[in-house]
Amino acid sequence: MKFSLALPREALSIPVIRSVLGDSLRGLGASEDCVADLLVATSEACTNVIQHARGSGTYEVVGQVDDDCCRLKIMDWGRGLRNVPSAQDRGDLAESGRGIRIMRALVDELSIDSSPEVGTIVHLKKRLTWRDEALIRRLDRRLARSAG
Repeated sequence: MKFSLALPREALSIPVIRSVLGDSLRGLGASEDCVADLLVATSEACTNVIQHARGSGTYEVVGQVDDDCCRLKIMDWGRGLRNVPSAQDRGDLAESGRGIRIMRALVDELSIDSSPEVGTIVHLKKRLTWRDEALIRRLDRRLARSAG
């Protein structure tokens, strides 16, 4: 499954992406733990765009789900990241930078590509676990039978 959403850079867009992503993953049969982790990580990435991106009034979320993982890209076309003190320099209770630590704790891979005047892309990747009755498992079985 693949999807792409262009969203306004407003807080009201976050429940929209949460609904689309959550309903899609649940519909395919992803475990609730995986869904919850991805929803929080995606919400954090989108919140960062809304709070910090400058420039375009929109951002984009692109997702891909295959049989074992979910990959998400959250893209804005702002000025890119500015140099910010590391989390250790700010202290554990500082609010700034906490979202990145949360995302890193919830997904298997997190990377951020950012450059001035081009924007920022947050890449999230999480290995999925499936419920026993997952739609994707039934599709795999049908394909295996028809190929045999």
